Amino acid sequence: MSQWIDPLTNWLSSNPQWLAAAVLLIALTECLAIVGLIVPGTFLLFAVSALAGSSSLSLGETLLLAYCGGLLGDALSYALGRFFHEDIRRLPGLRQKAHWLTHAENYFQRYGIASLLVGRFIGPLRPMLPMIAGMLNMPLPRFIVVSLIAAAGWAVAYILPGWATGAALRLPLPPGFWTEAAIVAATIGLFLLVAAQSNLRDQRHASLYTAGIGLIALIAMFIGWPHLTELDQGLMALIQEQRSSHADLFAQSVTHLGDFTTQLAVGALLCLLLIAAKQWRSALFSSMTLLGTAFSNHALKLTFARQRPDVLAEPLSSFSFPSGHSSAAFAFFLVLGVLAGRGQPARLRLTWLIMACIPALMIACSRVYLGVHWPTDIIGGALLASTLCAASLAATQSKRPLAAMSLKAWWLILPACTALLAGISIWQFSSHALQYRY
Repeated sequence: MSQWIDPLTNWLSSNPQWLAAAVLLIALTECLAIVGLIVPGTFLLFAVSALAGSSSLSLGETLLLAYCGGLLGDALSYALGRFFHEDIRRLPGLRQKAHWLTHAENYFQRYGIASLLVGRFIGPLRPMLPMIAGMLNMPLPRFIVVSLIAAAGWAVAYILPGWATGAALRLPLPPGFWTEAAIVAATIGLFLLVAAQSNLRDQRHASLYTAGIGLIALIAMFIGWPHLTELDQGLMALIQEQRSSHADLFAQSVTHLGDFTTQLAVGALLCLLLIAAKQWRSALFSSMTLLGTAFSNHALKLTFARQRPDVLAEPLSSFSFPSGHSSAAFAFFLVLGVLAGRGQPARLRLTWLIMACIPALMIACSRVYLGVHWPTDIIGGALLASTLCAASLAATQSKRPLAAMSLKAWWLILPACTALLAGISIWQFSSHALQYRY
């Protein structure tokens, strides 16, 4: 792998004026049919995004470049499939690897639009599915809409870790930052590893194992947060450096999606719609997770009474640990991810959960960006929601697994919840835009 990465990073370090073009082209290559299977684009993206973070390329610029590159890769792959149709099987690179195409085609025919959203985060499928969509004549407007959504989540997931690493190496950070970061990363990594492995192996008590390791990680976070001051202050300094008026406007709109009233409304709507669709056990699981997270978060805030950061001129009066926005957002979207994965293969269940975490993570990170929560606040909130979600699922499935919901139920639930969240987001964005204007 180093024969690909080392020469490129050394050359870009000496020629930083080409860094933006490198991000765009590598993102394009990673999402381009056939080529994306050969080139180690994931490692190259991490390397160049780390260089971007350590140079003058901002996070917004890096994300935008990767997003545009991903969209171009999708478009070229779709055009390739649309032009060649079945003759695509005769192209060089696919003659000897026909199983790649067969696997992607079966996946697309089985899951349709969802395959383009979910498959974006499955390495071997990512560059192939847009080409399959073109080969099977998926309508262009539909493909464009799905690609715009999928590429946004992909850009954040694949660029943010590398860019943050590079920026952290550039800034003067407190002495204990890297030690504390390694401990927190190891804790989160262990939780994710146990959760992923137990689910991928279809273990009977996978949810119970996930809840158990989540509880251990949560207790460790509750005990350790007073000793993670350097990590909190270092990350806060890193994030506050990236603030701008446009990003503030976006972050304020996103963060309101995690407000108590918003989450109460959308959570109640979800449970009522599940009851209306006669999905009794799914409604029980959802209400246990959402209510349990809300009550637990409030009790823990009163217990720890941690003060918020002093970034705001007028700090909020309530306590910050764990973050209520983070816990509520993760609880709601994880519930949707769990319900979407019922009756699906293990890998697809896991991918639905990963996708569900993306909007929750955006809401959680907006709190740190706006300076109203410490990074460990949102980590504690995410762990709390994940643990209670797994525990609620284990309790609900103690006798038999949750059945997959019908397509009719999803057509009832998703448009209603999406419309409510979109309406709140548009209203909040408009309100903040008027404030900035006047």
